[in-house]
Amino acid sequence: MKNKKLITLGFASVAVALALLFSTNLFASITDKTEKKENKEASRLEALAKFTKVISIVEQYNVDNVTIEELMDKALEGMMSNLDAHSNYLTQKDYKNLKVQTNGEFGGLGITVGVKDGALTVIAPIEGTPADKAGIKAGDIILKIDEKSTLSMTIDEAVSIMRGKVGTKIELTIVREGETKPLPISITRGVITIESVYAKSIGNDIQYIRVTSFDKKVIADVAKAIKQKKATTKGIVLDLRNNPGGLLDQAVGLVDLFVDKGDIVSQKGRNKADDEIYTAKPENTVTGVPLVVLVNGGSASASEIVSGSLQDHKRAIIVGQNTFGKGSVQVVLPITEEEAIKLTIARYYLPSGRTIQAVGVKPDIEVFPGEVKTNKNEYALKEADLKKHLTEELEKVDVTQEAEEETKKDSKHIISDEMMNKDIQLKVGTDIIKALIITKGV
Repeated sequence: MKNKKLITLGFASVAVALALLFSTNLFASITDKTEKKENKEASRLEALAKFTKVISIVEQYNVDNVTIEELMDKALEGMMSNLDAHSNYLTQKDYKNLKVQTNGEFGGLGITVGVKDGALTVIAPIEGTPADKAGIKAGDIILKIDEKSTLSMTIDEAVSIMRGKVGTKIELTIVREGETKPLPISITRGVITIESVYAKSIGNDIQYIRVTSFDKKVIADVAKAIKQKKATTKGIVLDLRNNPGGLLDQAVGLVDLFVDKGDIVSQKGRNKADDEIYTAKPENTVTGVPLVVLVNGGSASASEIVSGSLQDHKRAIIVGQNTFGKGSVQVVLPITEEEAIKLTIARYYLPSGRTIQAVGVKPDIEVFPGEVKTNKNEYALKEADLKKHLTEELEKVDVTQEAEEETKKDSKHIISDEMMNKDIQLKVGTDIIKALIITKGV
């Protein structure tokens, strides 16, 4: 009996000891959390006090008379631009310009720019725009806009300067790989109108679809083009070269036309509320024929989501050059009625979990731009009678002029062998499609 009492007492002692230990640990944990919170708040107040003190000193002693509003604008610009290449503070003027760009018509050059390795870089000229016609190329570094250096310029500042009245001229000084000195290029501003999707035929059974940018009509236009030729199409070449991106939902929807299940892309941010996963739906898929996607250094953002996702799903073969590497999500957050900040809140991740940011999408088959070398010589004399040959050549000249007129009419809908030979990336992509058609027995 005595032993039982001792055992019971022992258990009670252990229980009390455990309870005390647990309560002590719990109290220590709560105290520790409280202290951390207090330290964090104290550190925050200390940092704000330091910032206020610096503002006060600069306002009082700076050699130039600078207002508190100007100082705050400069401070905000510096803070936002130092976060990453795509975040920035939008002043009243910047915010107004952004609204014009989003909602209205404006005079511009037709290029998309980004910051790469600290330099203002052309992501891509938009096809058919003044910049494209003037010879601006993807990867060009813009050194000066008119006489103003771009070295400490934000993307929005550069865009604001390049935009202007239709018909006015602007000069860009660019640095281009392979050139020994900077190139001055004069461009006349124009109204930027974009044909975002167009389709052509290659032979009798291959469809070429070009997407120049991701506006709100891309999914509908591509789906329509595929369905129109579905009965005869055995393979598709999707051209995303020099496509700077655009709307995320259109990129997701474009992948969904070719993929019937699985994740397309996900975005992950600091806050769980910003996380999102976009998934393919079988009812949206319109074709299962072999697919090749063409990309280059001017393929960015939405273009990289499409090419990278199709690559991860092993649904397409990617041909061309490494893409730009912009895989982050920005939102515009108003801070007053007339000012705002543009902030990076998340990054994109492909189905395999890899990121696009700064690394881009590596093609399955790397092909540099250029022409296909041919050894054809139409003027090699094989006839014994030179006079007869020259007579026939003169007749060919007359026929060629008529044929050129017909070619111009057909070029909107057909890619000829001659056009193909001027674009080796397209030629390689088309040859791959032909091989896939044979091996898969389409």
